[in-house]
Amino acid sequence: MTTQTNNTRSTQNSTVLVTSATGKTGRRVAERLTARGVTVRAGSRSGATVFDWEAPETWAPALRGADAAYVAYYPDLAAPGAVGAMETFGRLAVENGVRRLTLLSGRGEPEAVLAEEALRTAAVGVEPTVVRASFFAQNFSEGLLAEGVAEGAVVFPAGDTAEPFIDADDLADVVVETLTADGHAGRVHEVTGPRPVGFAEVAAEISRASGRPVAYEAVSEAEYAGLLAGFGLPAPEAEWLAALFATLLDGHNATATDGVKRVLGREPRSFAGFAAETWGGRRS
Repeated sequence: MTTQTNNTRSTQNSTVLVTSATGKTGRRVAERLTARGVTVRAGSRSGATVFDWEAPETWAPALRGADAAYVAYYPDLAAPGAVGAMETFGRLAVENGVRRLTLLSGRGEPEAVLAEEALRTAAVGVEPTVVRASFFAQNFSEGLLAEGVAEGAVVFPAGDTAEPFIDADDLADVVVETLTADGHAGRVHEVTGPRPVGFAEVAAEISRASGRPVAYEAVSEAEYAGLLAGFGLPAPEAEWLAALFATLLDGHNATATDGVKRVLGREPRSFAGFAAETWGGRRS
């Protein structure tokens, strides 16, 4: 498929709710929509548009009068409670006249698929699009692994599994296209980087770009849960998160897709290119 740009709707008078708008993907989506002349409601716990996934009473006011919404559920669509949240959110979207929804989902997460279906079923008459993403490259620079990288270590329960890391900027471009162009209703786009990369190679690329040593240390699921708990995460949440990562990185996602190219008409950025810009200041 070629780029959908020629089918882009006039978005000058559109209003889009961006949930989790201060997160890795939400703020990028909001910035790109604003640049296109779209009116953005940046939903967050403390912003002008109050939106909190843990406070359902904030959802309807944020949705009211919006034409579309970017749905980035926290903490993850595979988390307990996500199915119920998507049912409620979808129903409220219909009640408040929303015409288009783009849902961020995780690639290769069976529990997330149940939440996807819950949103589709509840949002009758709304144009739904699902974007299933691989592991974010930005998790190493502005996410849960950033502190370890700064200290010279990538510690993770991934063994020698490779992952086709997606650049969050590429993901945001895909999301914006689905929100502003026709041809995506009812579709599922799986987006990844151009090729699978092992965590040892990730550490090597960061080392090369930054000029300082960074090493990969593979740990077990139980060991990683213990590390998370040591950082103050409640034990049940730490165990769930470690189990999720271990499941996602068991090898079943170790293939790349052409999702970015099919939507945008260009190749996604490689992890090496991401590392060169992030730690070396070199755009590639």
